[in-house]
Amino acid sequence: MQWRRIHRWLGLWAGALALLIGVTGLILAFFPVRDTWRAVQAEPGLPVAVLAQRAAAQVGGIEEIRRLPSGDIVAYSFDGDQARASRIDPASGQVLGDYQASAVERWVRNLHRSFMLDDPGRLGAAGIALAMLLLTLSGTLMLARRLGGWRHLVSGRIRGTPAQRIHGISGRVLALVLALSSLTALYMSATTFSLIPADSDTDPDVVSTPGEQPDRTADALPLLQALSADGLRKLNFPAADDPEDVWTVSTDVGDGWIDRRSGHVLAWQPAPATRVLYDWVYALHTGQGLWAWALVLGLAGLCIPVFWGTGFLIWRQGRARVPRLENNSPARRADMLVFVASEGGTTWGFAKALHDALARNGHAVHTAPLEQFQVSGPARQIFILAATYGDGQAPAHAARALERIAGLAAGTVPVTVLGFGDRQFPAFCGYAEALDRTLRATGWPQALPLECIHQQSAQQFERWGAALSEALGEALALNYVPRIPPTFSLELAERQDYAGGAGPTAILRLRWRDSGPMARLAGRGMPRFKAGDLVGIVPPGSPVPRYYSLASGFRDGFMEICVRRMPDGVCSGFLHGLKPGDHVQAFIKPNPGFTLNASRRPVVLIGAGTGVAPLAGFIRDNARKAPMFLYFGARNPDEDFYFGAALRRWLDEGRLSALRTAFSRIKEGGGYVQDALRRDADRLRALVAKGAVLRICGSRPMAAGVAEALDEILRPLGLDVQRLRERGRYAEDVF
Repeated sequence: MQWRRIHRWLGLWAGALALLIGVTGLILAFFPVRDTWRAVQAEPGLPVAVLAQRAAAQVGGIEEIRRLPSGDIVAYSFDGDQARASRIDPASGQVLGDYQASAVERWVRNLHRSFMLDDPGRLGAAGIALAMLLLTLSGTLMLARRLGGWRHLVSGRIRGTPAQRIHGISGRVLALVLALSSLTALYMSATTFSLIPADSDTDPDVVSTPGEQPDRTADALPLLQALSADGLRKLNFPAADDPEDVWTVSTDVGDGWIDRRSGHVLAWQPAPATRVLYDWVYALHTGQGLWAWALVLGLAGLCIPVFWGTGFLIWRQGRARVPRLENNSPARRADMLVFVASEGGTTWGFAKALHDALARNGHAVHTAPLEQFQVSGPARQIFILAATYGDGQAPAHAARALERIAGLAAGTVPVTVLGFGDRQFPAFCGYAEALDRTLRATGWPQALPLECIHQQSAQQFERWGAALSEALGEALALNYVPRIPPTFSLELAERQDYAGGAGPTAILRLRWRDSGPMARLAGRGMPRFKAGDLVGIVPPGSPVPRYYSLASGFRDGFMEICVRRMPDGVCSGFLHGLKPGDHVQAFIKPNPGFTLNASRRPVVLIGAGTGVAPLAGFIRDNARKAPMFLYFGARNPDEDFYFGAALRRWLDEGRLSALRTAFSRIKEGGGYVQDALRRDADRLRALVAKGAVLRICGSRPMAAGVAEALDEILRPLGLDVQRLRERGRYAEDVF
């Protein structure tokens, strides 16, 4: 079942009415809290007989007493022909004032229950409750998939755009409340239309025995003396003009009928299970009598506008990412076929770049969603660009594509798979890998082996394009232009240059305008960022930004990055040419899968070369002096020991607990960072056993070597990198 499609369309079409119900529910949640706080409670154990006698002595023409869910006691009476409802003090029977729901409360309640449309409106409200239940169920299933399985549903880290994170976090916190609210609403609707009984169907046929005896007062009735007002629902006095009328009492435990003259109990019926169930359902749905729960319901009602707004933004963002394709040839006439599986629409931007590049070279190109996979007569190459959703699953629209491809006979046309994903997720490019395995097992040839693009990297895509050009034997220019958010201006304040064993490197400290303490407090429109987030630098004349990990946070009042000069690197060349006072255009790209949250757990930081930058930022931010251990690898301590002086200072300050280094170009203490890990294996095992989290930053080969070393080190604990990653304790930022 395509839960995402169900979730999307129910949210869009039922969302407006659900929004109305959520807002009115939020308002209604206020009244149980108000009623409970202002209620005058009866003393514990007060007999119903005493309460009734006190009320009768103060309220003329009394006919009924009710105990409300809030604990308030209300007496209903007639003053002549005028009906009255009065709040009374159970300690004295004194009238405290009239009891009447406000016009606003009645209006909001009618709008919430039936949209002011009586029975048709009640049916509509029931339909919205059903839609909310399906939305909650589908959203929970989708979130579990996105986090990598049910075991991560409670503690898994939710990543994505701000709208996606707000949507997911709110849903995770309140999914159970929303599901319960929807179920109780459906149950109450069913009782309204008599589909489910809410109470006993029949009352006993009893009357008071005529006689000369006078009517007994309430305090002379044994049953009322035995019943406590704590469990009273209502008490009906016998009518003065009907000699056969009886006392009727309803309590949480049952209902009784009492002879008005003898005081004998004429009938007693224990409370039916249907009433007990309905009472609980009513209390859980309305919060009546449960003021703390009413606050939770109010929070749930407040979240519905948040759900609807963020869900709408996610839908709009997904649609906006799907580009218009020009010169999209019919499949039957195309020699190049491009098929796309995209969860949020981003992958379509890469598909358009490939489509346009092939078309410019004179090819007839057909680009379509992956579920339309087919092979036409003139096809010479097939490309599949596939994003991964959740725990290695296909994007929603391509849910059956893998099964369909597996059922096709292998052709002779090469099929090349390009995967897109985020290494912070356990199943990085899992769907693309499944596609590639299936194609190879079936016998399809390939022009290039599977490549996986991390975090929509334009540079990595460009390198894949160069390899594709070589494989096809033609120059192919993949002009992928990512959507760049609004930028802000940064000024170079300081720079520190290193010879760099692998090339000239500089630590650049950038400031934004008015970055003093008061400006930092006010924000000045700057986006908040943390060490480990990414800053996108847009060099002049280039539409493609280059991302650098931040070695500082917003509170530091500056952005610090470590940049190695790359041969023919447009952005690194531009940054290395900056002088203090020069400006750059930049934007922030959050990196929530990598940044650290406040915790007292030990932190193990592993980096090499310029990859130490975000790790230095974590240490800089460690004012609470949580246990933090750094393993750093480079070539030569005299050339590329980046942040060396700062790291020694942070050791003295206690922000860094220990520093282990490995320099590959020296003999003593040489080797690579994974060698430093093996030398410190006992300490690493002890830290991981205490719940340490690990952050790794550097080149992809370095990260692979570190993972291999850690698997060896942690094997005695029955752990490995994959298990730590699944538990949210291991994350990489690789390049």
